[in-house]
Parts: sequence; C-alpha cells; structure tokens
Amino acid sequence: MDPTELAAREAIRDLAVAYAHAADRGRFDELVALFAPDGLIALDDGRMFTGQAAIRDFLTGSAASLGEATGGRYVRHHVTSHRVILETPAQARGFAYFLVVTERGPDHWGRYHDVCARTGAGWRFARRRITVEGWAPGSWAGGRRG
Repeated sequence: MDPTELAAREAIRDLAVAYAHAADRGRFDELVALFAPDGLIALDDGRMFTGQAAIRDFLTGSAASLGEATGGRYVRHHVTSHRVILETPAQARGFAYFLVVTERGPDHWGRYHDVCARTGAGWRFARRRITVEGWAPGSWAGGRRG
C-alpha cells in the first residue's frame, strides 16, 4: 500500500469520526460540510435526502425529535470496525457499525455504508446509507419505528 492510499484511507476514516463528533455536539454546519454539495443520505425505510439543505433539514429535525424524547442532555455515536475500500484515487466505499447512546443508555445500532468522493475540499460523503438493525425497548428510535 503506497503513502497516497494510506493518506486517503485515514482521511476517509476521519470523515466518519468527524460526522459522529459533529452530530453529537449539534454542529450542523460542520456536519453538512462533510457531504458533497449533491450528497445523499439514504435511510433503510426508503427516505432519501439529497443535497446539503435537505440533509441539514433531516439532521436538525432528528436532533430536535431526539431532544424532545430524551431531554436532550447528550447523544453519543460510537463508530467501530470501519473498513475502507479505495476503488479509484477519487472514490472509495466505507463500511462501519454504529451504536447510539443517550442518557437513558443504548438507543439504537446498525451500519453505515458510505460512498466517498475526493473533492476540492477533501474527501466528502457522496452517499451515506444508514441501516438501523435494532433498538432498545422504550428508546427514541424504537418510538419512531413503532
């Protein structure tokens, strides 16, 4: 593996970490900037949010809903087992598991499947698919899932 590929892999892993930290702190300008201008979030329920404005609306709405349900003291995204596959010098796929914890304890967990693109601003999410695989009884995610 050459130094350019190693640098790309590390930048893509840092992108996923930056997402978690910005989300947990409610820093939506920073969070949205991690996406390409035409970036996409796809949820496992079929909803899709394309472009930074739509992504911002989705994320701020989710944060407000979570805050109302839990008292909003804190949320923590734990991201693990991150795998990066460089497909070209300008495109990669990433896979990771996540666990979301609030002051109530574990809330929900699942997988991220990312397509990342190298842009003039660095590596950005071109597409992030979020698959929720489970949730705790009485949790915010459980309430949204029915």
